[in-house]
Amino acid sequence: MIEHRVRVHPSADRLSREDQLAWKLAAVATGTHELDRESAAMAVNRVIDNASVAVASLLRRPVAVARAQATAHRAAAPGASVFGSRTRVSPEWAAWANGTAVRELDFHDTYLAADYSHPGDNIPPLLAVAQHTGRTGADLLRGIVAAYEIHVALVKGICLHKHRIDHVAHLSAATACGLGALLRLPTETVYQAVQQAVHTTTATRQSRKGEISSWKAYAPAFAGKAAIEAVDRALRGETSPSPVYEGEDGFLAWMLDGPDADYTVLLPGADEPRRAILDTYTKEHSAEYQAQAIIDLARRLREKTGPLERVRSIVLHTSHHTHNVIGSGANDPQKYDPEASRETLDHSVPYILAVALQDGAWHHERSYAPERAARPETVELWRKITTVEDPEWTRRYHDPDPQRRAFGGRAVITLDDGSVIEDELAVADAHPAGARPFDRPAYAGKFRTLAEGIVTPGDQDRFLAAAEHLAELGAPDLDGLFPAVDTEAVAACDARLPKGLF
Repeated sequence: MIEHRVRVHPSADRLSREDQLAWKLAAVATGTHELDRESAAMAVNRVIDNASVAVASLLRRPVAVARAQATAHRAAAPGASVFGSRTRVSPEWAAWANGTAVRELDFHDTYLAADYSHPGDNIPPLLAVAQHTGRTGADLLRGIVAAYEIHVALVKGICLHKHRIDHVAHLSAATACGLGALLRLPTETVYQAVQQAVHTTTATRQSRKGEISSWKAYAPAFAGKAAIEAVDRALRGETSPSPVYEGEDGFLAWMLDGPDADYTVLLPGADEPRRAILDTYTKEHSAEYQAQAIIDLARRLREKTGPLERVRSIVLHTSHHTHNVIGSGANDPQKYDPEASRETLDHSVPYILAVALQDGAWHHERSYAPERAARPETVELWRKITTVEDPEWTRRYHDPDPQRRAFGGRAVITLDDGSVIEDELAVADAHPAGARPFDRPAYAGKFRTLAEGIVTPGDQDRFLAAAEHLAELGAPDLDGLFPAVDTEAVAACDARLPKGLF
């Protein structure tokens, strides 16, 4: 790996484009050719994972709204597919609808380092453009692997959360790079597209704070749509705000660490394999990633705790990030509100721990149902749960060795009689270093579970066969990556929506 120093430069420096981060990202993307076999296999897993959570969310309101907006933008052939619809649409609108469907349940892959991310959000815009431009499955795989490489590098090197910037700014750059690899574009074109994408998708973290709204699902879809539009403009010869990262009025100087900003981004050399996708991991449970290990820990703890009415208090000792983003350190009263939105509850580890202790399981719909959140015994237990930052868990969260990095915590349960029960879990069972790492059968099983009652068993088989042979698929065969669903039920859902402008 090559270390690239990224810092602010005054305009008078006339920083050459080859010395700019956007160029270096673009060069890695356009230099992605022969794929590492393990990386390509993991990319297939993530295509399956995305489809799993997309079909499970088709009747949810934000997804239906995004789909209605997209299907108002029909495309001349070939266009791109939309989950739940037979209408082909313009690729940027397919990315919008499908990106929202993939993100809505907070149930696909993640990567956590200096910042955090859901790199699977790159796949919907790449798939849409691959369909629209007649690319093959091998082309799509190349784009996915390149996008993950860039996304992971940015998340390792540049923290956005510290400055309350939403993580989709890194996503848009990664997607632009993935599109460049997919389409085999010149480095110059991708460089311009990266800068346009970053410039137009930098937003605040308020989308993930307080009463969290449906924009949490739309934000990555917006970034994917913006990246496609940026590539389109760059292909037409348009240039971008430059240097977008290093400029004295740019991203680092005014959005992040200021004029003295100095970051290091690690990128593979020209001959190194693109393997960053192997450092990422998916979710077994539909909740914020730092809650994954806590759900698994709760299932273990409930066997030791006995009747939960005896609990006086529960303190979760965990990392700075978990405490301050999804724990009581966020100082969001909404995280203890039984009338809070689903989006807020899946970012409340006190709520998640309470329900997981009571139910011994987690479900992407039932665990968030209003009547579930409002149960008196749940509210009583929930409000006995707090989090604290433990410096050791914070250190483990940032451990440079992915095999030692920890995203869990230690629960200390005090009972009415003063006795204490403690247990801890470093990573979720499904994590690569966990008790039951997700493998291809687990991804296929997740798809079948979430597709039950939505996709017929025969169509489930057809989808999995297409995904598992992605590297051999010709351009028309990419349609097989969209499982056939009951479009009448989807249409009935869409018909109940209020009308918009389109």
